[in-house]
Amino acid sequence: MGAAHLLLVDDEPGIREMYGRLLSRAGHRVSVAANGLQALEVLRNDLADVMITDIRMPGMDGLELVRKARAVDPRLKVIIITAHANVDSAIEAVTLGAFGYIRKPFSKQQLADALDRALTVRAAEQVSCEAEPDLPCDFTGIVGQSEPLERVFRMVRRVAATDATILLTGESGTGKELFARAIHASSQRSAGRFVSINCGALPEALLESELFGHIRGSFTGAVRDKEGLLVYANGGTFFMDEIGDMAPSTQVKLLRVLEEREAVPVGGTKPQKVDVRVLVATNMDLDDRVKQGRFRADLFYRINVIPIHIPALRERREDIPILVAHLIQKHVRSSGLPMKTFSPEAMEKLLAYAWPGNVRELENLVQRCLMLSDGPIIGPSEIPLGGHGGGGTPAPATFSSSDTAEDLTLEELEKRHILRVLEHTGWHRKRTATILGIDPSTLYRKLERFGITAEE
Repeated sequence: MGAAHLLLVDDEPGIREMYGRLLSRAGHRVSVAANGLQALEVLRNDLADVMITDIRMPGMDGLELVRKARAVDPRLKVIIITAHANVDSAIEAVTLGAFGYIRKPFSKQQLADALDRALTVRAAEQVSCEAEPDLPCDFTGIVGQSEPLERVFRMVRRVAATDATILLTGESGTGKELFARAIHASSQRSAGRFVSINCGALPEALLESELFGHIRGSFTGAVRDKEGLLVYANGGTFFMDEIGDMAPSTQVKLLRVLEEREAVPVGGTKPQKVDVRVLVATNMDLDDRVKQGRFRADLFYRINVIPIHIPALRERREDIPILVAHLIQKHVRSSGLPMKTFSPEAMEKLLAYAWPGNVRELENLVQRCLMLSDGPIIGPSEIPLGGHGGGGTPAPATFSSSDTAEDLTLEELEKRHILRVLEHTGWHRKRTATILGIDPSTLYRKLERFGITAEE
């Protein structure tokens, strides 16, 4: 990212001097403050892009500073640094609006990574406000600081500025579109449009019309010419989710777009120029689908220029407390729900769960608990993860000593969990999809792939 105005707050002069010099050498303009009062004075006179602050300071502590600083500038990104890290303070910091949370001692690279993410989101918010002035600027960003997520952040920073095609893989609910938007916001095409389409949500004919456009009279109902989304996105980024569901005939046409940079509308003969950066995503194993003859090998090689795998939530459990705090803040702010927190025992229950629906499932649960739980503290009995409490999410499958989780593939674990949820809902597929935190169309494809029928 480019140069920014940073505010460094710490009561230790040596810390201010060391990190102030480090950040200045990186090209940033750095202001320093020895306490919260000085920091607020700086912000009132000269708004900063990012504030980096300790928690434990005499007088006003870092958490109170976060609250008051964001009252001065709601767009301010705050990174908390402390040697006294625990789950409770992490939750409180993020609930108050902190963007990141890193423990002392930390490396220069850890600080640089956290700062880069904060500045990326800050820049993306600015782009969003400028590109769509009539809409509220509400870029929530990607929450987490675990090592699996850090690896993705590092890869995104390396490739965002290029124009290369990127294949985002990962389970449903992991946030692939959020990463696609982050890539767009950090790219040289950020001033252009970000256009997305779900390839699994549309029938073949309608998908082709949406992608490539059509000519008037080319089919029943085509009463006028229609510009395709690929052309509409010229100068920007085009994101195709669930590309593994695309029909073979549509795959051929998409391949031409990637090779020739032109699209022919349905029913037309004259190609139209396409100038977009293409990002695609799937929750399937495309390599396996190529072997099965269900996905074109030449298209796979075209879209698999830079693969980025988004980790499942169970692979980054340390992010759950921060995610929960962020989601509480999000729904309290957007829906006017009363502020609540999860008890330590409830948090342990969340940390122990497998989360087959990933972040989407976690968000559904947090919102449900905010609406239905009694009192300001959400206890473990109020978290519907065990198949009780009005159709909540069943717990992960249990195994006998002769059939342990270690003996099963991830695919078999997923199949068994889906079966348990189906049995719990009486094979109500729409309700099952809601509990799993996935789209009904995704559930139907999984049932077909696993060969699951009601007879089982």
